[in-house]
This record gives sequence, structure tokens and C-alpha cells, in this order.
Amino acid sequence: MTEVFLNKIYSANGTDETREIYDAWAKSYETELGDNGYATPARCAAALAGVTKDLNAPLLDFGCGTGLSGLALKNAGFTTIDGVDVSAKMLAQATSKGIYRTTEHIDETTAINADEYANIAAIGVIGTGAAHISVLDMLMKALPRDGRFVFSFNDHTLEDPVHEARINEWTDCGAARLLFRERGAHLPGIKMQSTVYILEKA
Repeated sequence: MTEVFLNKIYSANGTDETREIYDAWAKSYETELGDNGYATPARCAAALAGVTKDLNAPLLDFGCGTGLSGLALKNAGFTTIDGVDVSAKMLAQATSKGIYRTTEHIDETTAINADEYANIAAIGVIGTGAAHISVLDMLMKALPRDGRFVFSFNDHTLEDPVHEARINEWTDCGAARLLFRERGAHLPGIKMQSTVYILEKA
């Protein structure tokens, strides 16, 4: 049963279908990912904490889901976390955890307020069966100078070279610096890995 939703989400077509799958998955999401050893949130949080001087500065957890990413960020020492997500049912679970300063239900038209967050996280959010690569551009533009963006691409996502190419577009022109890149465990239960990145806006 665990892999049924995973297979569905990786083959989702469009924002509406993705939202419907996540809403249906909300009740069993944490159990299913936990059964597969979901490792990426803790890896992202530790990496971001390692390059952040002020752990009290406001942080946006974009695509926070049920709050697994927010919990990892809190455990890494971040104290002021706001969560947003497209799935109302997942967001309700995240809100109930008491991790977030605020939570907000968003859609693809919601704008992120520029300069509001020193750090933004999009853990397991961008890629195949999830948010379009254009979200990377949107979140980078929302950061202030020297703001940091931590995100991850799993194996499915990395099969499409457009994703890492977009990172190169930001770094090659000097608009951002790549502070961190590390491949490692994502869902060991299904032998899937992910690469964690941190971009710092120039």
C-alpha cells in the first residue's frame, strides 16, 4: 500500500491532480513515508542550519505538507517558521502540530512577499509529480540579498536535466551562489535517493 500513493504522485499530471492526490494521501502520508525511512527533511534542515547564523530569523516552509519538514527544521534549531501548502487537508495536520508561527493555504497564483524571509525551504516540493521548476525562480526572487534557499530533487526529478540546468542558470550568471550540494538517502525503503541543495542569493 505504501508505494501506491508514491507511484500515483510521481505520475501526476498538473496542479489539480497533484492537489487531489495529496488531499487523499493526507491521512496515511506520514505513516507511509515513515515506513520507507523518509530522510530528506532532516538532511535539508541540518544543511540549512549549518550555513545560517540567525536561527531565529523568519523561515518559510513552502509546501510544508503535514509538517514533517517543519518538525525537522524545528529540531535543527529554527524557531520562527511559517508554513504554506496547496493541500488543505495536509495543511490542517501541519497546523495542529504547533510547529508553525502561521500557516496558509495557497494555490499556484499566490505570491510570496519579497524580503520577508531570510531563509526558504522547499523540501521534496519541486519536481516530478510536484511543483514546476518555475517555483524555484519564484522563491529565489522572493529572497533578500544573501537569503538562502534549501530544496531537494529526488531520483525521479533528476532524470529530467531541466531541473539542475535551472540551478546552473542562477549560478552561472552570478545571481546566486551554490553553498551546498549533497546526494544521499531519500526513501531508503524503495531505494530512492535525493540531492539536497542550498542556493544563496547574490
